[in-house]
Amino acid sequence: MPAYDAIRSALKEQPLFAAKSWRLSPEAWPLTRDQLAQLEAIGRACLEFHQALETLYLRSVAGRSLLRNKPLAAPWAAEYLDRGKPEALVRHARDPRLRGKVPPVLRPDLLLTDRGFALTELDSVPGGIGLTAFLNRLYSTGESAGGDVLGKDDLMIEGFYQSLAGFHPESRTPVVALVVSDEAATYRPEMQWLADVLQKRGRRVVCLRPENVFPLGHALFFDVEGTPQKIDIIYRFFELFDLENLRTAPFFLEAWEHEEVVIAPPMRAFQEEKLGLALFHHHLLQDFWAEQLSGGSLQLLRELVPMSWVMDPAPLPPGAVLDGPRVGGRAIPDWGRLAHASQKERDLIIKISGFHETAWGARSVILGSDCSRDDWQAGLARALELAPANLHILQEYRKPRRVRHPVYRVAEGGAPVAEAEEGRLRLCPYYFVVDGEARLSGALATFCPPDKKIIHGMQDAALLPCRIAE
Repeated sequence: MPAYDAIRSALKEQPLFAAKSWRLSPEAWPLTRDQLAQLEAIGRACLEFHQALETLYLRSVAGRSLLRNKPLAAPWAAEYLDRGKPEALVRHARDPRLRGKVPPVLRPDLLLTDRGFALTELDSVPGGIGLTAFLNRLYSTGESAGGDVLGKDDLMIEGFYQSLAGFHPESRTPVVALVVSDEAATYRPEMQWLADVLQKRGRRVVCLRPENVFPLGHALFFDVEGTPQKIDIIYRFFELFDLENLRTAPFFLEAWEHEEVVIAPPMRAFQEEKLGLALFHHHLLQDFWAEQLSGGSLQLLRELVPMSWVMDPAPLPPGAVLDGPRVGGRAIPDWGRLAHASQKERDLIIKISGFHETAWGARSVILGSDCSRDDWQAGLARALELAPANLHILQEYRKPRRVRHPVYRVAEGGAPVAEAEEGRLRLCPYYFVVDGEARLSGALATFCPPDKKIIHGMQDAALLPCRIAE
């Protein structure tokens, strides 16, 4: 296991996040063999979920029955997923040439709770790929603490490349541009590191800003010492809400339309909406999910995904009630009634679904039981106010359990000392979709102080690779 000075020196020499720091640990996070097997199953379930979500969306758009042998129409599902999106982007998502195209990288957010893992989000444009690959390398050197690092031998790096190259099978050495927007600039250093490593392996991969891309004819190019180099694949490291801020974005769509470039992840906004998990729990769609998912994946997702609801403020008929949480033991006729919920009843998360600048990094997240009644009511009011353009979801909160792990403490003027501390864990496994399979290639553990109810990357957390515990 690497010592404090080795870790600190390696991260200082190769910064992976712009202006970000975190605590260090001498050990990778241990995963049991049973947990590893479950992670493999979670990858299969996430891929099946994305494939089923596409079927749901396209059948909803076409007004077709969602089921094979009996009628079930749900035009409202596509309306939810398209709400607030530009018309051109909606048309693009429905293009038949994109049929069957799923994001090349899938990364669920898993919280470790007393009931096992809870899958709270499924990210299709995730950060941390380069960081996790770098940490895998770093913690694979020397003696590992009790087992092999998950994703050693650069599985993250090779898996990432293969998942992209699969979008352009006619070329053995496609030119891949990792395009990182200013909105996502925090992650540019790790993408640049990935590109550098792949270049040293003979792969034609570059990391670019959107403004570095320019059109010639209908194709896209970037400059190499005064010579234009054609791009075959764009890996877009930006959310789709950011498109209107990118001066060169119209060229991306035009080049794709003329089949001059492949864009991954596909620019299909319905694949980036958190409300997909709420649709998974929607009572009207249970037969659809049962028909589309394998039995194992269906059961696993039902266990993992906390109850979630779409916060649609559309009025109900008199006497009707919502399929949602209860207030005072009673079903509620509208979401506004949640303003009167007790603190215990507010053990719920509100977060914006997608296509908004606050939809990533926990910026829109409100935990009702961890805020004042005034803040809860304000967050509730804002969610309902924004609903015509940006839907929010409400999700059951599953509290991460306390666990222990060694973390370095550095007293002023003293030597660093590794001490076991209590904290809470978020695990982010990375699956690369290659040849129709979701391949587990690494996982990033975020170990936060126990007083943090919402776990995300923060200065007082430790970011760790994972190892297979013996």
